[in-house]
Amino acid sequence: MTIKRPPTETMTAHSAHRLTSKVINSEEQLRALIGTPAELTCAKISNRLNPMTRLFVERSPFLCVATSDLHGHCDLSPRGDPVGFVRILDDRTLLVPERPGNRLADSLRNILVNPHVGLLFIVPGVTETFRVNGRATITVDAELLAPCAVEGKPPALGVLVDIDEAYTQCSKAFLRSHLWDPKHFVDPSTMPTGGQVRRAIQGEGFDAEAFDREREERYGRRVGFY
Repeated sequence: MTIKRPPTETMTAHSAHRLTSKVINSEEQLRALIGTPAELTCAKISNRLNPMTRLFVERSPFLCVATSDLHGHCDLSPRGDPVGFVRILDDRTLLVPERPGNRLADSLRNILVNPHVGLLFIVPGVTETFRVNGRATITVDAELLAPCAVEGKPPALGVLVDIDEAYTQCSKAFLRSHLWDPKHFVDPSTMPTGGQVRRAIQGEGFDAEAFDREREERYGRRVGFY
């Protein structure tokens, strides 16, 4: 299956945007506006885990994985499982199990041509997050993957991440967004369903109600979860 990509653009900043000419296209311009990071901020960046940062990995049931292909086309994908599903093999190496998905395999295809990845670990109720930048390798090593089994099903493959940078991200984004404050939770019934989104793309002939009903039935039976 061939996935269509948008036309490749030069991977440099643009001198203008179609909606405005007031853009920043150099780090000098950027630094003049925002300044430089404090020494204390830079000092927190490490190339390995430590007893404190390990806790973010061990207690996280959810992370986002950022990848890109050789042309800079990016992908950001969620990963979620029981708490601590990402294995810490040593202080420089993580193993992220790959569960069944939609088979587009955007992240995995990107890793095959560009191993550089970014991970963001999120712990429910905690406003600091943990970032890992590193180099990824796809593995089918059954011995490594066996401890990642859930509901008796080990993953067919996983992603090894060799850590280049590891550091905590401050709480400002979560505090600004009130992400963990129940008073700001959105009623799911006010948001479009997966079927409604597809109908907006494919046209009124698409049966959104049947799509949503069948998907909920599959989820209820946990079809394709593991």
